[in-house]
Amino acid sequence: MAGPMPNYPFVSVDWLQTRLGEPGLVVLDGSYYLPTMGRDADAEFLAGHIPGALRFDIDEIKDRSNDLPHMLPDEEFFAKSVGALGIDDDTRIVVYDGAGLFSAPRVWWMFTVFGARDVKILEGGFPAWLKAGLPVEKGAERTPEPRRFTARFDSSAVADLAFVKSALADPAVQVVDARPAPRFRGEAPEPRPGLPSGRMPGSRNLPFADVIDDGRLRDPDAIREALARQGIDPSQPVVTSCGSGVSAAILYLALMRIGAPPKALYDGSWAEWASQPDAPIETG
Repeated sequence: MAGPMPNYPFVSVDWLQTRLGEPGLVVLDGSYYLPTMGRDADAEFLAGHIPGALRFDIDEIKDRSNDLPHMLPDEEFFAKSVGALGIDDDTRIVVYDGAGLFSAPRVWWMFTVFGARDVKILEGGFPAWLKAGLPVEKGAERTPEPRRFTARFDSSAVADLAFVKSALADPAVQVVDARPAPRFRGEAPEPRPGLPSGRMPGSRNLPFADVIDDGRLRDPDAIREALARQGIDPSQPVVTSCGSGVSAAILYLALMRIGAPPKALYDGSWAEWASQPDAPIETG
């Protein structure tokens, strides 16, 4: 694929390689890994990254007053943080991650929620860059010249706890959980200590791995088939969820891929739901 497609905000490694270093283009390494993955995103960045890339850490650019993992910050903090990365309202942004397609969609979603005009994801991520034999830079990132980004928060794309409770009570709305099936069924532990596994009563499960192939979103027909297998109707409103709002963004993109963008993403996801003392949890 030579470049971006409508409703498919991805660019190829060839597209990026030919534009690398152009004024107004910022490349972000948005890598993040669950504790169970045994990977260190910062160490991997130092060991090798796309030349000129900067680190975007969802555990740094977050609501620091909230104990839940990497919740969206407010407009002021997001604007200040991305401005420090040399990003302004006219910047073209390309995000990638070291897994191929895991956390980059979350970073893409954050930027779109805060009104970025041109943000894309590198298809296949850093593994695709390496496979193509393209140059790699080692060591710490450069210090960019700060710029001014105007954050405009789109609350309609973000579901909170109250919204999700009402969605679960509405037969017309589908809350779709991207976690692996054993966690959704309560058969495997959550990666966060002390958090029970299981599911929100009435939610549906579409593991994010079912819509990915080799670090890329699967083709539209395969995505539709995966939805159908789980009894999910993309023509009806969908709220995506997961463990902490990361892989939920993968399902968000998968629905966009088939021309059925979801209603919202549950930012707090299972980390918030399962920590509520009165929230019902189903297993099995």
